[in-house]
Amino acid sequence: MKRYSIFSLVRNAVSHHKDWPKAWRSPDPKAEYDVVIVGGGGHGLATAYYLAKNHGITNVAVIEKGWLGGGNTGRNTTIIRSNYLWDESAHLYEHSLKLYEGLSQELNYNIMLSQRGVLNLAHNQHDLRELSRRISANRLNGIDSEFLTPADIKNMVPLMDVSPEARYPVMGASLQKRGGVARHDAVAWGYARAADDRGVDIIQQCEVTGILREGGAVTGVETTRGTIKAKKVALAVAGHTSMLAQMADVRLPITSHPLQAMVSEPVKPALDCVVMSNAVHGYISQSDRGEMVMGAGIDTMTGYTQRGALPVVEELQRAIVCLFPSFSRLRLMRQWGGIVDTCPDASPIVSKTPVGGLYVNGGWGTGGFKATPGSGWVYAHTIARDEAHELNAPFALERFTTGALIDEHGAAAVAH
Repeated sequence: MKRYSIFSLVRNAVSHHKDWPKAWRSPDPKAEYDVVIVGGGGHGLATAYYLAKNHGITNVAVIEKGWLGGGNTGRNTTIIRSNYLWDESAHLYEHSLKLYEGLSQELNYNIMLSQRGVLNLAHNQHDLRELSRRISANRLNGIDSEFLTPADIKNMVPLMDVSPEARYPVMGASLQKRGGVARHDAVAWGYARAADDRGVDIIQQCEVTGILREGGAVTGVETTRGTIKAKKVALAVAGHTSMLAQMADVRLPITSHPLQAMVSEPVKPALDCVVMSNAVHGYISQSDRGEMVMGAGIDTMTGYTQRGALPVVEELQRAIVCLFPSFSRLRLMRQWGGIVDTCPDASPIVSKTPVGGLYVNGGWGTGGFKATPGSGWVYAHTIARDEAHELNAPFALERFTTGALIDEHGAAAVAH
């Protein structure tokens, strides 16, 4: 773990970065590894770190077709929470949230975790019943969750319109105080540096073009930088999971959709929590730079584009302005898209596959970033021991044939 004295900090401060060491190496691929992880986002990097730290497996390569965190990790709205409905989801996301709470110290890298609280709004009687059910389920699992009345919400978020005349009447909300946001690229960079410190090779600009198989098991991958042999291949390519799995003739019950986000011009602090609304398809928080970070529902067209669409922007802005009328004076600065791959039950797949030595981590929908540490932890266990951890055992691929689905459409996010 790299640590620096005050003298080295002063020296580097006046060196114009010329003498700064690289955060991680950029090695050429070796001919063979014990494990190749495809995907250099948060999940792939976290998996590599925990393979090395928890299981002593360091002959590992993380290969990324672009740059680290350039996919969904760098394109989400950074929300972290664990207030999911079903026990299986709640346990996994709560494990992830607990890891997040100590992650800056664990990685010796400031991920800028801000546990400012997450509000989930209710706009009708159905929403109220759903929130009541979820709050009770969370409490039974030891997860913090409480109900707020409209008066409580107004006291916490003065700028929100909770009047009876509002287009979307706010009838209540659930609050998870431990929820909040973290800096998405810092999470990726922190895991990358920590994995590199433990001997993991991080290889960027290296696209996988094929998965090699022999006798019903993987033997490596074909890439734009040559063939890389591997005893085990682990996919962590959010948005493109089904495409990569198809290279090994594995068909997954996953569809991919564009998901948009956007930010306003920066303003002084005005919103010190995260506000989410399933009914109006919008969620919003304020960044450390003062921007209002907003996320919308998915584009219903199946696709792999990473750009926005004006109808979705209009729908989101209409909803946000109805909830926060004063925000109508803000200027929208930029928008972008990510790719969410979703399963029929709005829960992920973290599992072995029918192909020996091939593992899959995908289908997170909009829940991927908040699950990053927990996902990496259990995925590393599954890869190292060739058996599921108790936390990800319910998320096996086989559930789609047994019928043991984990239906999180109500609690997952506005994108489902």
